[in-house]
Amino acid sequence: MQELLEWMEYIEDSRQQSKVRHTLKDILVIVLFATLANADDWVEMALFAEDYQDYLRKYIELKNGPPSHDTLRRVMGMVSPEILQQLYGKWQERLNRNEGELLKKIICIDGKTMRSNKRNGEKPGHIVSAWSKEDGYCLGQKAVGEKSNEITAIPELLEKIQVKGQIVTIDAMGTQTAIAEKIRNKRADYVLSLKANQGTLYEDVREYFEDPEFRKEIKERGIYKKTQEKAHGQIETREYYQTEKIKWLSQKKAWKGLKSIIMERKTLEKEGKRLIEYRYFISSLKEEIETVSRAVRGHWSIESMHWHLDVTFREDANTTIDKMAAQNLNIIRKWSLSILKTAEVSRHKLSMRKKRYVIGLRPIKHLEEVLES
Repeated sequence: MQELLEWMEYIEDSRQQSKVRHTLKDILVIVLFATLANADDWVEMALFAEDYQDYLRKYIELKNGPPSHDTLRRVMGMVSPEILQQLYGKWQERLNRNEGELLKKIICIDGKTMRSNKRNGEKPGHIVSAWSKEDGYCLGQKAVGEKSNEITAIPELLEKIQVKGQIVTIDAMGTQTAIAEKIRNKRADYVLSLKANQGTLYEDVREYFEDPEFRKEIKERGIYKKTQEKAHGQIETREYYQTEKIKWLSQKKAWKGLKSIIMERKTLEKEGKRLIEYRYFISSLKEEIETVSRAVRGHWSIESMHWHLDVTFREDANTTIDKMAAQNLNIIRKWSLSILKTAEVSRHKLSMRKKRYVIGLRPIKHLEEVLES
C-alpha cells in the first residue's frame, strides 16, 4: 500500500495548483477505498469519505476535509485513463513479481458498453479491454470513439500492451486479418472465433468438422479432448477437435501465421433434454489440444469480468455522463475486482458482491486486511 501511495505522488495533476483544495492522491484513494467498501456512485463515495475521514488520514492528507461528490466526479474526469491504468498495472506487477511463468497466459479481448453513459442522442461509452485470465487483471483498455468501432480499437489496444509469448483470444467481431497480423507482429499467438459473418471461411471450417471421418482421424491422432462438468442441475460436456491439416483452406494465406482450425462441441443435458452447440476457431497454434482447449474455454473470463462490472459494481446503473470520469470508474472497478478476487474477509466462502458488502459493514477492519495483506 505504501508503494501505491508513493506512485500516486508522481501522477501529473493538470489542475491550476493555486485553486486545488484536494490533492489528486486524496481523490484516487477515496474513490478506490469507497468502491471496495460497496459505494457505487459519487454521492456514496463522498459520504464514505465524510464518515471515515479519520481512518483515511492514515493514508492521505485531507487538508481541507473530505471532498464533495461534485469534486470527486469533476477531478476523476480530469485524470488520464492511461495514467490510472498504469497505476493499476504497477499494483498488479507488485503482486505478481514472485510468480513463475509456467504457462502461456490467455489474454482475452472484448468490448463492453456502459449503457447509462449517454446524453443528447450520443452513443454510450464503449470500452475494449484486455483481460489476463490467469492474473484476473486488466492489462489495458481502449475507449471506442463515437464514430469508430471495436475493429479499429483492438489494434490500438494491442499496440499499448505486452502480449509477447501469450495467447490472445477474441470473439468473432475481432476476427480480422489485420488484427491477426498485429498479434503475430507482437510475437503472440491467437485463437479467433468464427461466425457466419466470416462467410466462406466459417462455412469451410464448419463443413470440414461435419465429416465424421475427419473427426475420427483427429481422435485417433490424439488431438482431441473431452471434459464433463455438473453445474446448475445440468451436465455440460465439451469436446475439442484441432487439426493442422488445412492446406485445402482457400483463405489460409490471408491470415498471418494461421496453423490450425478448431471445433468445440458443447452438449448440455438437463431433465432428459439435450442441447448441442458448435463453435469454430482459427489459430496460430500448432496441434496443442491442451493449450487450445484452455484458450477456448478461458475466453469466458472476460465475459465473467463484464458480468461482475454490472452485477457486483452495478456499472450499467451508474449515470456518470462525463466520458473520462466514466472510463476511470471502469478502471477503478476492474482494479477493485482484482483485489476482491484474493481477498479473505470472512470465514465463509463469499461472492465478490458479498465481499464488498462485508467490507462496507466494517471498512476500517476489512480495508486494512485487504490492502495491507
